[in-house]
Amino acid sequence: MKTTGTPRTARAVRTPGGLSFRLDVRTCTVVGLLLAAALAAGVVLIGTGDFPMSAADVLGTLVGQGGQGQEFIVRELRLPRVLVGLLVGACLGLGGALFQSISRNPLGSPDVLGLSQGATAGALAVIVLFSGSATAVTLGAFAGGLVTGIALYLLAWKQGVHGYRLVLVGIGVSAVVTAVNGYLITKADFVDASRAVVWMTGSLNGRDWTQVRPLLALCAVLVPLVLAGARGLRMLEMGDDVAHALGVRVERVRLLLMGSAVLLVAAATAAAGPVGFVALTAPQLARRLTRSPGPNLVPSLCMGATLLVTADWASQRAFGADQLPVGVVTGVLGGVYLLWLLVTERRAGRI
Repeated sequence: MKTTGTPRTARAVRTPGGLSFRLDVRTCTVVGLLLAAALAAGVVLIGTGDFPMSAADVLGTLVGQGGQGQEFIVRELRLPRVLVGLLVGACLGLGGALFQSISRNPLGSPDVLGLSQGATAGALAVIVLFSGSATAVTLGAFAGGLVTGIALYLLAWKQGVHGYRLVLVGIGVSAVVTAVNGYLITKADFVDASRAVVWMTGSLNGRDWTQVRPLLALCAVLVPLVLAGARGLRMLEMGDDVAHALGVRVERVRLLLMGSAVLLVAAATAAAGPVGFVALTAPQLARRLTRSPGPNLVPSLCMGATLLVTADWASQRAFGADQLPVGVVTGVLGGVYLLWLLVTERRAGRI
C-alpha cells in the first residue's frame, strides 16, 4: 500500500528507572502550542468585561501585585469562570476522544450518544419536579449523565460492547431522552421552564469556586487513570481479537475507560450545562493537527480547553452588546464542523 505524507519524527526516551517510551515531536509541539493558546485566551478572558484590564495587569494581579479592586474582580469574579471553562473543555475533549476511540467512529461523541441529553434530563427533573437549588440541579445533572452512561453500556452489551452497536444504541437513547426532556418542559410552570431553558443552553455565567473544586478533584483522579489506560485503548482500536492476543483484558479496559468518559462528561455538563459539539470537534481537530494515529488523548484534552475558553471570549465580545451563552457559539461552530465532516466522509466514500 502506498503511503503519503512526511515521515513522523519520534524520539526514544529512557528514564533512570529503566523505563523507555517514544516521544512524538510533532504531537508534543501541538500540545505545547494548544496549552499556550488556552492560557493566553484565559488571560485575555479575565481582562474582558465592564472593567477591562490589560494582560500585564491580569498577570500582576494573579501573582498578588494588583490593587484591592483588581484582586476582587480577578480572583472572585473572573478567574473561577475561566478555570471552569478550561476544566469543562478539557473534560469534554478527553471524554469525546475516549468515546470516539472506543466506538471507532468520529461521530461517537457524547452529543450523539445521548450522555449530554441524559445529564440534561437529570437537571430538568430537579428543576421541574422539585424546584431544586443550583447545587441540587448540578447533582441531578451528574446523576442523569451517570445513569444514562450505565444504560448505554448495558443496552449495547452483547458478548462485549462493539463500536457500531454502541453508536446505534446511543442514537436511540438520545432520541428517547430528548423526548423525556421535552415532556418535562411542557409540565413546568413559566418560572421553572425559563430556568430550565437557560440551563439547557450551556453557559459559564455565574460560575464560581464551588464548581472549580469538584471539577479539579475529578480531573486529578480520572486524567492519570485514563492516560494509564492509553496503551490498552490503542490496542482496542485494532480490534478486540488483536487486543486480546496482545494481552489486553478487553472488556475490563473498555469498561474502565467508558466509565471514566461518562464521569468526565457528566461532571462537565453538571458544571456548565450541555455545551454542545466540543466533545465532537476537539478530538478530530487535535488528530488533524498532530497527524498521529491513536486516540490523541492529551491533544484532545488541550484542544477542548482551548475551544471552550475561546468560544466564551467570542460569546462576550464578538456580538457587540449582546452577550450569548457559550453553548450557542459552540453549537453554531460545531454544527458547521459536523456538516463539513459529513461532506468529507461522503466524498471519501466512507458514508
